[in-house]
Amino acid sequence: MNPFSLSISRFRRIGRMCRESSFRSQVLATLLSALLLALPLPAPADTASGPAATLAMVYRDDVDPAAYWVSEKLDGVRALWDGRTLRFRSGQPIAAPRWFLDGLPREALDGELWIGRRSFEQLSGVVRKQQPVDDEWRQVRYMVFEMPEAPGSFTERIARIRAVTAGGPPWLGAVEQFRVAAAAALRRRFERVVAAGGEGLMLHRADAQWVAGRSDVLLKLTPWLDAEARVVAHRPGKGRLQGMLGALEVETPEGRRFRIGSGFSDAQRRAPPAIGTSVTYRYRELTAKGLPRFPRYLRVRELP
Repeated sequence: MNPFSLSISRFRRIGRMCRESSFRSQVLATLLSALLLALPLPAPADTASGPAATLAMVYRDDVDPAAYWVSEKLDGVRALWDGRTLRFRSGQPIAAPRWFLDGLPREALDGELWIGRRSFEQLSGVVRKQQPVDDEWRQVRYMVFEMPEAPGSFTERIARIRAVTAGGPPWLGAVEQFRVAAAAALRRRFERVVAAGGEGLMLHRADAQWVAGRSDVLLKLTPWLDAEARVVAHRPGKGRLQGMLGALEVETPEGRRFRIGSGFSDAQRRAPPAIGTSVTYRYRELTAKGLPRFPRYLRVRELP
């Protein structure tokens, strides 16, 4: 037999076998796909597990503060405890030491991780580390002001918070709650707290059931400071703000530079204040480095 003819024959058989194998593979793949589609889908992962949070609205002058419990607004990091895991408000777990967590009760709590007034930057550096440092965490207290999903009025929940924290470790405490008779008394207390370095006051309706989300059962009263700065650069936006302004880079009269990324409408982001323009911004306080904390754009400063 011609060797060349034999080689051609072998190639044809190999080709036929490959085609048949490919067909069988396609049939098997189709059957597997049908089987998978018939199976029930697993439940989606719960990416925001843990207790929900009540979010505050802004205090108004027409509110009668006598109907509320009042507390100092702590300059801390919001933390929610579900009895097992301590989380940021975003739902991400907080890498706290095991001994810190073991001292917390096995019921849901809402509060602030706190070191003290004007210590936010120090606190943030401690609680956001993925590897907690025991000596740093020994400065931190978990100050509780709410019990998510607990029954009863806020007055009743305060009693429960005090009872739970009273028997706990030294790093667990209850935020002090007090009453005022009228707006004038509220204002005096507010001024004392701010003068001492506090952020402001929180007001929680005494008769309110617990609610999740933003609600007027919880109000915040905080000071705002205004200042001016010169625009030195435009920083581009990302995501939804692609093609628009993301933030203004500004410089204060003292030469300090920082960015303002909030307070703009979409129209202002499409046509931001020109470089060299003086703008007015609003902020809460200065950091230890002399930079405004939580700066927010207010308006272009109209020079005379």
